[in-house]
Amino acid sequence: MSESTENRSTKSQRRLAEQLAAQKAAEAKRRRQAWAGAFAGVAVVAVLITVFVIVGQRGGDDAPEQAAGTPSAPAEAPVDPASPPAPPAPQLPEGADPALGSKPTVTPGEGELSKLTVTPLIEGTGPKVEAGQSITTNYVGVFYANGEEFDSSWERGEPATFPIGVGQVIPGWDKGLVGVTVGSRVQLDIPAEQAYGDGEGGRPGGPLRFVVDILAAQ
Repeated sequence: MSESTENRSTKSQRRLAEQLAAQKAAEAKRRRQAWAGAFAGVAVVAVLITVFVIVGQRGGDDAPEQAAGTPSAPAEAPVDPASPPAPPAPQLPEGADPALGSKPTVTPGEGELSKLTVTPLIEGTGPKVEAGQSITTNYVGVFYANGEEFDSSWERGEPATFPIGVGQVIPGWDKGLVGVTVGSRVQLDIPAEQAYGDGEGGRPGGPLRFVVDILAAQ
């Protein structure tokens, strides 16, 4: 083989080797890019999963905090809208027995009632009621025979004020309350003739029993 021919063969082999090396380098580069893309995709998926997990944990943590932060309403007894509100406590005279702040229980009488009877239940320490004064009272009225209630200032929620001893009320009140001291509670047993008689005009008829609290007189 001549020297020139040998030189050409060597150059061809070198070019071929360079081409093969370039191809190998290109293939290696493509493989690296493919692996890099795959790793990048995996990393993105991992980041998204991590974000979802963190958000889910925070959402789960918030629910108990909100539930724990919500105060529970105290149990209350149901209110019957048909029930009337409790009346306010009456204004008692200074030094009066606290029992005057509560409605008394009134029982029926016994036997025949022939005359006005005044029975002190609580002795007041105030001045005596005089005829012509206006007195402020709480009272309960019942039928003497059976104790059935027909009238009560307690149920109206306020005391009653009226002149006494001047014919503005039934005779049993005019006669029975004059001279009673302020702060007293008295029981009045009143025969029909000194009350409303036989009950004409829808008034309570027959003998009556009242329990009266004297709260003021002026």
